[in-house]
Amino acid sequence: MTDTPSAPRPGAPAPLHTGSHDLPASPELSRFMAGGWSPSPLPGSDRVGAYAVTPARRARLSARFPGERLIVPAGGLAVRSNDCDHRFRPHSAYAWLTGLTGEDQAGHVLVMEPSGPHAHEAVLYLRPRSPRTGGEEEFYRDRRYGEFWVGRRPDPAEAERLTGIRCAPLAALGAATGRDAASDPELASVLSELRLVKDAWEVGQLQLAVDHTAAGFEDVVRELPRALAHPRGERWIEGVFGRRARAEGNGTGYETIAASGAHACVLHWIRNDGRLDRGDLLLLDAGVEADSLYTADITRTLPLSGRFSAVQRQVYELVLAAQEAGMAALRPGAGFRDFHRAAMAVIADGLAQWGVLKDAGGDLHRRYTLCGSGHMLGLDVHDCAKARSETYLDGVLEEGQVLTVEPGLYLQPDDETLPPELRGIGVRIEDDLVVTATGARLMSGGLPRTVAGIEEWMGTLLEDAAR
Repeated sequence: MTDTPSAPRPGAPAPLHTGSHDLPASPELSRFMAGGWSPSPLPGSDRVGAYAVTPARRARLSARFPGERLIVPAGGLAVRSNDCDHRFRPHSAYAWLTGLTGEDQAGHVLVMEPSGPHAHEAVLYLRPRSPRTGGEEEFYRDRRYGEFWVGRRPDPAEAERLTGIRCAPLAALGAATGRDAASDPELASVLSELRLVKDAWEVGQLQLAVDHTAAGFEDVVRELPRALAHPRGERWIEGVFGRRARAEGNGTGYETIAASGAHACVLHWIRNDGRLDRGDLLLLDAGVEADSLYTADITRTLPLSGRFSAVQRQVYELVLAAQEAGMAALRPGAGFRDFHRAAMAVIADGLAQWGVLKDAGGDLHRRYTLCGSGHMLGLDVHDCAKARSETYLDGVLEEGQVLTVEPGLYLQPDDETLPPELRGIGVRIEDDLVVTATGARLMSGGLPRTVAGIEEWMGTLLEDAAR
């Protein structure tokens, strides 16, 4: 799946992408395919979901670059293997400015043309619907773009109704000169920074993704007996969550981490090929990406037996206390890094009380925590990543920002600085929050976080599943 814009190809459409074993079309077949089709207008909604909010977004971008031509490509298809492409996902900046999120956007380009000293006109250059007359063959022969192979694309008039943006054929773009989001660092930074504060529609989409994700976690708990019986139980878990993500949204917002036992000490464990053991913990880090491409990002660490052991509870409750401290530090005007520092102070103090560290000072606790305690969330799971440090990592929080708080302890199985009973335990607790005028609202509060809450929740779901 690509999220990297590629430079548009001006001029005539590319040659047909046909399979190597396809026979040439005879003149008789071409004539036969050119007629006998009834009208088939684009089905579905007349407008994209973000139709009402994208004009203001484009106006904010326009104000930052007066008199300059701005180019924001959707990105291009990327080969997975031989003649099979990765599933396409348009670049987040393109989706944010147009509201278009579908797989049919590959190769399309939004251009902001200067229309005055302080204004731009948005023009969307797209690959029109495959013609069915004039000897055209793309609609039935092209495996990459043909309608009969990959589905219906809107024609320019339909795309204008969908987006409210003037549309033109991609072939009319010509030489694409100007600031290009694929290669211009300043434009890329501004596009990230404009997305730091979410509007009400975006917060609603994120809440929808969070709610679907919570349902996916419930699905996983109900399926634990079958997962425990399978030799690749982690993949069973991944598949269960993926089913919910595809049924309710566009899919997962990132590769699911289903890490049991010591695999939980690998921060981005996505092999998910391990067996589950009832005596272990399962660290599940997963998020549903809504059809609008806004994604949730939630982690729960669950006892596969349904009950935490004494040592598992000890580690879990320290991480939970750190998360509570991090959440309490969220408010407008606070430094972005403040919540991480608050969480790490609790972790360091706990490790010192356990005797793992001599004292809570310094940064030696990082041996066991490894990474930061959260990030912005939105169209990308690590949202607004190209924003300049002074506006994000070293900046201050603002009302409307959505972020994760996710401290963790990763106690490696071969770490001789730890007592044997702690080795091989990995715990992360991650929730999604929106900054409010007075603090922050927990968006993922529908999933329990306390030891007692998790054990009760799991017990109820497992009982229901057994009936």
